[in-house]
Amino acid sequence: MKIAITGASGLIGSALVPRLRARGDDVLRLVRRPATAPDEASWDPNAGTVDLDALAGVEAVIHLAGAGVGDHRWSDDYKKLILDSRVSGTHTIVRAMTELDPAPRALIAGSAIGWYGDTGDHAVDESAPAGTGFLADVVRAWEAAAEPAVNAGIRVVHARTGLVVTAPDSTLGPLASVLKVAVGGTSGGSGGAFGPLIPSVRLNIAGRLGPGTQYWSWISLRDEVDALTFLLDNDDISGPVNLTGPTPVTNAEVAEALKQEIGRAWLPPIPTFAIKALLGEFSIEVLGSARVLPSVLTEAGFSFQDPTVESAIRTALEGS
Repeated sequence: MKIAITGASGLIGSALVPRLRARGDDVLRLVRRPATAPDEASWDPNAGTVDLDALAGVEAVIHLAGAGVGDHRWSDDYKKLILDSRVSGTHTIVRAMTELDPAPRALIAGSAIGWYGDTGDHAVDESAPAGTGFLADVVRAWEAAAEPAVNAGIRVVHARTGLVVTAPDSTLGPLASVLKVAVGGTSGGSGGAFGPLIPSVRLNIAGRLGPGTQYWSWISLRDEVDALTFLLDNDDISGPVNLTGPTPVTNAEVAEALKQEIGRAWLPPIPTFAIKALLGEFSIEVLGSARVLPSVLTEAGFSFQDPTVESAIRTALEGS
């Protein structure tokens, strides 16, 4: 299958591309610069342009690009970038897909469990309405931007990704470390959701965040890649799909699992006031709760390699 992918150099994309190629797919990477390799094509989401000639024959598009939600402290300008990079990028991809003849059959569009907002202890699945808050508003607009593809008869899947568990990245700075723990995302940096916590736990400097009672809906990187491939191949699946592990856990349980896997007797918690002082408005997301279940995946027969957070952390450590 010929597949075009945005965000190919990001956390998820850089793991997904070799997986697709290993099974024989022809992968075209869309890059935001002049193409310099045979497997690249240029696109500019800000200008709304894509190299349509290079997309000829593409059967599916996996769209993962977007400014990292946790890459910077939230200012008004950066919040605008978070929104615009997703909405404009999706508009650009969808417009290009609908202009191709024949059009690609499927769009697997990156999305996020931020759709649900703060769910507290209440478990939600894909049938739940959008929540409230900045990220919920972003995801609502992000997914709506793909509606013209649905209207054109293209199968559209909104891959609502949770916190991606992967190996640590020593290049992340202190602020990025806290943010990456909280968000994960589609195409951001290589540190993943729990990557920055692992070196912190080894140094005995990071325990639970705030009260620790907030739910974190996580997924291992290899299950994320498997799930995207599963969605690509299953023509019967469309609409929102939660890419999260089957057992969401609280932040305190994550900290405990990290401690046990790495071997530490006790880790000091990071108090709520410190998180608010460091992160500002973004602390709402760090301290919020998202107890999200992957109902569509499980009902479709998807099998998780890492069904528990302990397994996901172990897998990440083995890759670090």
